[in-house]
Amino acid sequence: MELLIAFGTDDGENLNNDHVGMAKYFHVYRFSNGKEELVERIGNVKLKGDESMKHGDPEKAEATSSVLENVDVVVGRKFGPNLPRLLKKFVCIVVRTNTITNAIEAVHNNMDAIVEQKNKGQDRKHVVLKP
Repeated sequence: MELLIAFGTDDGENLNNDHVGMAKYFHVYRFSNGKEELVERIGNVKLKGDESMKHGDPEKAEATSSVLENVDVVVGRKFGPNLPRLLKKFVCIVVRTNTITNAIEAVHNNMDAIVEQKNKGQDRKHVVLKP
């Protein structure tokens, strides 16, 4: 199975420290046949609106979702209150590591669990991975 997996990052090497939706960029990798390939670096379009909006605002979830339109999985160190909304569109993975390289390894090591959640559709749960 081929999956497009986005990693939230501010610098291209490490996962961002805030909620994944607050990352400056998403590095999108194609995972297929036990290998991964970077296919796109997407700038995170910040929500253009009232900056006083709180975490969990549905418009923030929509902004993140629109940037990641064709992605299957989103990986980050933290997710905010919009996690239930994001789970309707993506498999959401919380990974307990700092670098994208280590997160990629954790994804490879847990691909069966990730595919299982993808196949559940809108009934999916988030996955927590340790390196």
